[in-house]
Amino acid sequence: MDEFSGTESTSLSAFSIAKAGYPFIGAAGATTIILAILGLKVLTLFALAVTFFICFFFRDPDRYIPETSDAIVSPADGKVIISEKVDKNPFLEGACIKISIFMNVFNVHVNRIPYSGSIEKIQYHPGKFFTANLDKASKDNEQNALLLEMEGGKRICFIQIAGLIARRIICYIKEGDRVKRGQRFGLICFGSRLDVYLPPEMKINVSIGDKVHAGTSILGYLT
Repeated sequence: MDEFSGTESTSLSAFSIAKAGYPFIGAAGATTIILAILGLKVLTLFALAVTFFICFFFRDPDRYIPETSDAIVSPADGKVIISEKVDKNPFLEGACIKISIFMNVFNVHVNRIPYSGSIEKIQYHPGKFFTANLDKASKDNEQNALLLEMEGGKRICFIQIAGLIARRIICYIKEGDRVKRGQRFGLICFGSRLDVYLPPEMKINVSIGDKVHAGTSILGYLT
């Protein structure tokens, strides 16, 4: 059985919000106040609902991270839409296992590191904004790829991919950073997808259709 531990500092509030959401919440809140002052009740109620939804979208709950040394965790909340072995890919040499996680607007969108190691490379690609659950989103959409080197020299790659509504990929870390499994590293605004490329010999722990949680759900085990 896997054991779990907390990660980073515990939130001081019952409802923690990612800092990246503050400008959106501030703008929505200010609009709500202005509409209320103008006496536009219907628009005020609509703006208030939008403000609450934005707060909900940018929620950033603490997570308990598996302590099992060989476990690779999900970098995102959402639904597994692809879990397969691929012969080639643009990020790692040779065959690997690809797992894709689709995040709808109701999922937590804070992304977390799948495994401890060093960030060898970060590569941003501008692109289009197809619906993130389509196969062509992996190739054509705006994306930010992070290549991580684990102890022993093995590498994994995880890619933040913008969706139809998402127009802003946020990444807090930089090349050369040492990172820990379960550590927060970024988010994508308003619906998106994460692709993960893993060593081909891994023992996979998820199937298509599974719901996963960033930092907590185990995608697979190193062998």
